[in-house]
Amino acid sequence: MIRSRSAALAALILSASAAPLPAQPAQAPATVTSSAGPVVAETVARLSSPWGLAFLPDGRMLVTERLGQLKLVTRDGKVAEVAGAPKVRAQGQGGLLDIALDRGFDQNRMPYLCYAEEMPGGGRTAMASARLSEDASALSDFKVIFRQEGPPTRGNHYGCRIAQGADGNLFLGMGDHSTHREEAQNLANHLGKIVRVRPDGTVPDDNPFVKDKAARPEIWSYGHRNIQGMTLDPASGALWATEHGPRGGDELNRIEPGKNYGWPVIGYGMNYDGSPAHRSTHRDGMEQPVKQWTPVIAASGLAVYRGDLFPAWKGQLFAGGLAGKVLVRLDVRDGKVAGEERLLQELNERIRDVRAGPDGALWVLTDGPSGRLLRLAPAS
Repeated sequence: MIRSRSAALAALILSASAAPLPAQPAQAPATVTSSAGPVVAETVARLSSPWGLAFLPDGRMLVTERLGQLKLVTRDGKVAEVAGAPKVRAQGQGGLLDIALDRGFDQNRMPYLCYAEEMPGGGRTAMASARLSEDASALSDFKVIFRQEGPPTRGNHYGCRIAQGADGNLFLGMGDHSTHREEAQNLANHLGKIVRVRPDGTVPDDNPFVKDKAARPEIWSYGHRNIQGMTLDPASGALWATEHGPRGGDELNRIEPGKNYGWPVIGYGMNYDGSPAHRSTHRDGMEQPVKQWTPVIAASGLAVYRGDLFPAWKGQLFAGGLAGKVLVRLDVRDGKVAGEERLLQELNERIRDVRAGPDGALWVLTDGPSGRLLRLAPAS
């Protein structure tokens, strides 16, 4: 009898864990002020340390949780776990991080995942492709298409943002692993770099360092500290990235092939103990940021808005802020930032990611054990 009761209880627990989680109790939408008028911030779902977001064609969303779970979220807030996520090193800043859908997702059902992978001595950044089942319940055909080469990290500065170009090639932004900052200038490894690979992981023939035997052929740009936001403008094709500075000097950069963005040689911050972090702010052959933040906002997540719900914001960049607990709208004109607007400060929450949704809304992930998926739309 005891054994049968235990078996029945185990079966009940197993069936419950496999079922979609019920929608969380509704939280009243918040109305926040903006230059576009009142904006409603609707809480769609609660998630545990959400990190990255991708929109499925049917309106549902895939959301990564840093501790290693991939979640399927419906528009009305139902949350279910997607089986088959990779094993991750969920220590420090590592875990299951970014996600993006292939441009041909309607035909190939292929998402890309970026995550922290265990390696001897610590962790590294890896990117993989997979196939999402027709019912979106599981991943299969998991294949690692890129592994970062260089000294391991003890837990910091993985980077891990993905963007896909119109030609199908993938950009992956990474970090310097914190304790190996000088490696961001070393073209013989991937630390502090943005790389560009084909969807199968091979190297495009037109990458800037393909013919340099002393450089890793995957490298697209270098001299980065910790890429935490990256997006391609679908209208102009411009590749934008944000990265964390140390104590001061968060950066927004427009990324060009083969360019050196300076870390740690030049910059605008200091070390956390107050000592100088850079040799200077300028040097020939090193790019200046389009914008820098001092004090930092801990820029995280980046999106170009091309929707119709906010006509005045079309073509603008939006960056999340972790330390700043803010969503920043950047007024971009002719490749330069003419001004900024700080949004969502009323929420007092760390902003981990921001995406421009196919519905014209802005979608935001807030950070933490009880993070939120928010939908921003005009109050009218």
